[in-house]
Amino acid sequence: MGRRRALKTVGALAAGAGLTGLTACSGSGADSASGSAGDPASGRISVWSWQGPAAELKALIPEFNQKFPDIQVTIEDIGNPAIWDKITTAMAAGGQGLADVLHIGVDYLPGYVEKFPGALADLGPLGATAHKDAFAQGLWQTVSPDGKRVNALPWEANSAGFYYRADLFEKAGIDVAGLQTWDETIEAGRQLKAKTGAFLLGIDKPASQPDAANFFQMLLQLQGTSYFDQDGAITLDTPEAVKAMTLIKTMNDAGLVNDLSGGWNALMSALKKGTAAVHPSPTWFGGVVEEQVPDEAGKWKVRLPPAVRRGGPTAATVNSTHLAVAGSSKHQAAAWTFIEFVLTRPASQVKIYRSKGIAPALMKAYEDNVFHEPSPFFSGQKKGEIFLEALKAPSSPFHYTADYARALKLVTDAQSKVLLKGADPAKVLADAADQLAAQTGRKVRR
Repeated sequence: MGRRRALKTVGALAAGAGLTGLTACSGSGADSASGSAGDPASGRISVWSWQGPAAELKALIPEFNQKFPDIQVTIEDIGNPAIWDKITTAMAAGGQGLADVLHIGVDYLPGYVEKFPGALADLGPLGATAHKDAFAQGLWQTVSPDGKRVNALPWEANSAGFYYRADLFEKAGIDVAGLQTWDETIEAGRQLKAKTGAFLLGIDKPASQPDAANFFQMLLQLQGTSYFDQDGAITLDTPEAVKAMTLIKTMNDAGLVNDLSGGWNALMSALKKGTAAVHPSPTWFGGVVEEQVPDEAGKWKVRLPPAVRRGGPTAATVNSTHLAVAGSSKHQAAAWTFIEFVLTRPASQVKIYRSKGIAPALMKAYEDNVFHEPSPFFSGQKKGEIFLEALKAPSSPFHYTADYARALKLVTDAQSKVLLKGADPAKVLADAADQLAAQTGRKVRR
């Protein structure tokens, strides 16, 4: 979440009345003339990704071509969030102009599948099912929710993390390792602010950016739920949702929440100023901290988050990204060959992690020593092992649906009412659930 997702209602995909008549993509098999997926060892394929991941894919091409010299790969850095609108536009045009391989976030994948049947190739017949058990728990259900069709293959798996300024907690006399629940963490936050002046954490209170509810969503996922259940019913008015929003209200009412209005830039400023002691963020945030405040090496530590309820889970795979093959591709087999090389080969994933810190979904990759080395920045902690523990833990698959963008907008509005106007969490979430039901026709589970 956050760094790669500026959700603009999934382009026009979620709003969609104008696109609903364009749901089928032509050429769902690769080569419409032959009816085949093409040659798995030959062809010219294009790949759409963004920034860091695109650079890492490019870096793998020389090694890939040593094994597959007749597959020519072109990597295009489309940018994020520009890639989502570009994919949507191409899918709405029946796949015209779509790249062969598409890098897709977990929050967009269900929308593309539901709104544009056939836009993504079924990777099962190409060989994907052989890797069904290779990835972190819950991720196969994400790419193959019906257990039949395989819409993509997992690349990145980010677990919930609790990054914190160890020096500030030490100054306040707080044992962070002993914080078992978020209720305990709030009490510690009161002591922390009294002793150091630092906020406990930061939230974009007016929801100036679409991902302002990242922390709320993490609290839901730590309870094994999200905005929708596996049947697509709305879960914004459940005890779990009310508990998550109530925790946020309690923190805010106690003066423990720093306003990060402005989104990413405000967050980076808070990091450099040290205005908040905790940054509850996914795995990838560790690389950001090291890059943004290198002089603070040794002041930071990381652990899995406290449980929402005592004895509850402290591990959750909060987001992931995937590689998919376009249904309109004339070289699906070659595209699959490239995806398989990148995502199921530990050496590929280790190389990407060493360069950019992108945490792999491929569990076998974690046998490499790089995930078990002490981190000087994080006070000698073995950061990779901490998140590996989370990936090994039971994790519920989260069903984002094609209506995630709508849900996100309503949730961020509800959160802002709580943070800025002191609204009752139960009431604003019930209202949000009813509005979402009216917009989508989905049932509300209470």
